[in-house]
Amino acid sequence: MKLILANNIDIAMKIIDDAKLHLREQGIDQWQNGYPDYDCIAKDILAKRGYYLSCNDDILGYLCIDFDGEPAYETLRGTWHSNEKYVVMHRLALAANARGTGITSEVFNLVCELSIAKNIHNFRVDTDADNTKMQHILQKNGFQYCGTIWFDNSEKIAFDKVI
Repeated sequence: MKLILANNIDIAMKIIDDAKLHLREQGIDQWQNGYPDYDCIAKDILAKRGYYLSCNDDILGYLCIDFDGEPAYETLRGTWHSNEKYVVMHRLALAANARGTGITSEVFNLVCELSIAKNIHNFRVDTDADNTKMQHILQKNGFQYCGTIWFDNSEKIAFDKVI
């Protein structure tokens, strides 16, 4: 499994749209207001922050990996475990055939490897309060609760991990 730079907005949007439907079917409000949309993903790809999760030439997911910081994290109601430079992962969406396979842990490991190669040892991420599945996955992968932020017109739960 590897991360490769995304180069096709339509492929990324297909994965994102399928993930939106999956969240809705689970009764999770996250991503139900239009975000992330075509323009958001286009900006990711243009800025070389959009990545595919690839295995044997199959695209299993899409995510944004950003080393430039997240403005919403500046107003955390809580405490980060480190104030050093960090990587943030946004918009993780898995293809339908990849869900439930445990590969999210592999995604986190790949992002950690990429970060360490850039000498960045802090990893931040956020999710909606009702996305308990993602919260469980984050905690299972060593992320710690830090507090709440305001992002995409709603309160999010923020986590970090020193890597």
